[in-house]
Amino acid sequence: MKIGIDSFGCNHGQSGCGSYLLNFIENYIPSKDIELELFGFEMDRFVYINNEQASYVSVDIKDSKKYIRRWHQTSLKRFVKKNKYDVVIYPSFEHVLPKRIKSAKTVAVINTLVSKQVENHSKTYQKKLLNGLKKVNKIIAGTEFIKKDLLNLGLPEENITVVHNGINHKLFFPFIDPNDEYVNINPFAIKRPYFVYGSSISNSNKKHIELIKAFDQFKKNTNAPHRLVIAGSSGSYAEDVQNAVRTSEFAGDIFLTGYFPHESFAALYAGASACVFPSVNEGVGLPILEAMACGIPVLCSDKGALKEVGGDVPLYFNSDVISEIADGMEKIIEDDELRFKMIESGLQKAALYNWDDTISKTIEVINKL
Repeated sequence: MKIGIDSFGCNHGQSGCGSYLLNFIENYIPSKDIELELFGFEMDRFVYINNEQASYVSVDIKDSKKYIRRWHQTSLKRFVKKNKYDVVIYPSFEHVLPKRIKSAKTVAVINTLVSKQVENHSKTYQKKLLNGLKKVNKIIAGTEFIKKDLLNLGLPEENITVVHNGINHKLFFPFIDPNDEYVNINPFAIKRPYFVYGSSISNSNKKHIELIKAFDQFKKNTNAPHRLVIAGSSGSYAEDVQNAVRTSEFAGDIFLTGYFPHESFAALYAGASACVFPSVNEGVGLPILEAMACGIPVLCSDKGALKEVGGDVPLYFNSDVISEIADGMEKIIEDDELRFKMIESGLQKAALYNWDDTISKTIEVINKL
């Protein structure tokens, strides 16, 4: 069986779906029954392929959303037939909007809330996205929360299978010396102790401003030396967040890193006192598991997929209640027994998520097509 994996729309490995694809290929164990081949921009050949797990075919089109979608509408069918794919996997279906193909089975991997994509785009986009998802042979949803979102949009339950993402345990594990005063992550040297929140500054549902207010309250209540590190690329909401930092009484203790490479988060998490994750619309919730795998406590929102993946391990809060976030931060630094218990249970929870399981379950879905 020859499987083609579409790398278009994955932002050259620098997005959630890009990280998914990188980990999938890195952890895939070649099989004599399956030939794996990626296709996309020539510049992405060495982003995704650095071993013999898969081959790569480049497509010569301009790097823009317009040209990517046009190619998927006009040229994909011929490309798939020419390359003799039996199955095509789309890790970024919502970005590329592929046209239906009959020469191969198709699988859409959905690791985001499609309802939010629908809300924020034109009716033409909505129609193409939903109609396209109805015509694929199988949808792999990253969580039960995403599956429920898809069902609410009218997609048939029999076409949806939940396969949780794995964690790269070669990267995310406890490895920072607790006695180190700084965590050195090129080009930063971040002074400890600190709380960390890793998420793009893209919209108000990420709750960056609420976290900044909670940090202010935490500092006033405790006079603790802790800093707040917010790591993530800037988006349309960045100016509002930057203004919130500037007006904070503790602006000198708040650090906005900007875009942060995924592989560097391991050191950032491992050196932190805790991960505080207030986002309310997370479809997968992988960052809290990666933080747990690095041996730190997690405080997070009680919304989205976070309860599904976190179970009874994190301290949950209502992200709109500033005092709940601040109280949780205070508990983490003052209650050593609670902290150690959360670290131990977090490591156990994170160990349940691995890429070997994710890949084997994905292949199992494909074999049943």
